[in-house]
Amino acid sequence: MSPSVRNVIAWILQALLAAMFIYGGFSKLMQLDATMKMFGSLGLPGWFGGFIGVAELLGGIGLLVPRTVRPAALGLIVIMLGAVFMHATKIPGGLAKGVPAIVALVLLVVVLVLRSRPVPRAL
Repeated sequence: MSPSVRNVIAWILQALLAAMFIYGGFSKLMQLDATMKMFGSLGLPGWFGGFIGVAELLGGIGLLVPRTVRPAALGLIVIMLGAVFMHATKIPGGLAKGVPAIVALVLLVVVLVLRSRPVPRAL
């Protein structure tokens, strides 16, 4: 794959994922009481819902800044691993309702791979 095609694909994925995480984080923060109750019902501290909302919002913004794409993707991958785990173990509906989290996780890994620095080849 040529570097320009790789770059275009990465930017498209970054923009889509950024929109998703900015919206998700903003929604969690705008409905903070409900978010805290939902996290509490899952056995997590309520404040953790606000933390995840801020992390998603900042991670989404980070996907749009070239210098912060990789750290943002890594942080969001950790969040999505937690979301998939919670869907698999505690959230009613199981993994079937966790498909968006699984898709986001896979796309974040793709962005991370596309944005990784090429390894120099030995001669």
